[in-house]
Amino acid sequence: MKELKFKINKTLYYILIIIIILVMVTGVMVGNTHLDTLNLGILLHIILVTMLSVCLILYPRFETHYFRMLIMIIASAYFYGLFFLYPETWSTFVLVCLIPAISILFFDPRLFYFSLFLNVVLTSATFTYIVFIDQGELYPHIELDIVGNVINFAGIQAFLSLLFYISYFRIKQLKGYYEQVQQSERLKTTGQLAAAVAHEIRNPLTVVKGFLQLYKKEESFDEQVKRNFALMIDELDAAEHVISHFLTIAKPNKEVKLEKVDVKDALQSVADLLNSYGLLNDNKIDLHVEENCYIAINLIEFKQLTINLVKNAIEASSHGSGITVIGGKVKNSVEIRIVDGGLGMSESEIKDLGTPFYSLKTKGTGLGLMICFNIVEKYNGTIEFNSVKGNGTTVTIRFPFVRIN
Repeated sequence: MKELKFKINKTLYYILIIIIILVMVTGVMVGNTHLDTLNLGILLHIILVTMLSVCLILYPRFETHYFRMLIMIIASAYFYGLFFLYPETWSTFVLVCLIPAISILFFDPRLFYFSLFLNVVLTSATFTYIVFIDQGELYPHIELDIVGNVINFAGIQAFLSLLFYISYFRIKQLKGYYEQVQQSERLKTTGQLAAAVAHEIRNPLTVVKGFLQLYKKEESFDEQVKRNFALMIDELDAAEHVISHFLTIAKPNKEVKLEKVDVKDALQSVADLLNSYGLLNDNKIDLHVEENCYIAINLIEFKQLTINLVKNAIEASSHGSGITVIGGKVKNSVEIRIVDGGLGMSESEIKDLGTPFYSLKTKGTGLGLMICFNIVEKYNGTIEFNSVKGNGTTVTIRFPFVRIN
């Protein structure tokens, strides 16, 4: 379906481009009084039409910021060329004023600022030329009311700026809604999976735990065996606890008791727990956390979140590289950054993080990060991944800062 939609859009694009090219060619060939002489101006007109046409045709293959900038430069040269080649045609000044409108079609802020700046500079130079050099000989319709034309130009640029901001931020808003819908679908899918898996796992766990509790009370077993039974029961309790948290994806618990958690103490506990795991690959965990950083969160879930992220960082890092965990107060938030020395990720890989069953690990399921996203959202936090291929990854999580009275 996505490929079909792309083909339809591409076909529509080329249809519109063909129409635009035909209009530009018609401007050269039909009703052009300069065509009979075939002077340098006509040749320049033809060259600009050809260059702009080629760029528009090639654009779907080179959708980059620099190629869009090239199109804007050539389009500006084309419209200003029309203005100077055909001074008797007053409507070319309107086209010059509307040059930044082309950049709005690309929804590229930098391109719009560039085209607006370029147009202001070129038009200022044009007005200076008309007033001091031409003096109304070729452009009387502009020179006779230069102030009015300057005001009209400024007004059109202001209107185009307003149009750009409205359309651009509207697109960003729609993109945000789309991402929220995607996240909702992810939660729904993972919730259904969590409920099904947890139900199937809990049944055998309950049976095994029941027999162990029974054997623990049996007098025929010695104390050492009973201690082993107690240890196994504790591990089963831990497994049930993990399943309970896993089920929060399917049915979030709205009545979780919040605690004022000391971030430094909690992260120190996580580092102590995972330090031996990191040392297996010579990955030392370096902890740098400020004092008196408190957040309102369930301690167990906070540890579950940070254990997942630090463990991922250890597994992603190359042998011998360290893991750095940095925490501190930033404005009204507590910011925690987990930095690894791994291979990094591309933008497309980062975008898919948190999707059920998407993982960069060979045997990963992607559900661990899904739970992390869920915990962060549950406590009004944010999570952000910054990574470059070959330069490792930095995970930044933020939670509202809580003051201690």
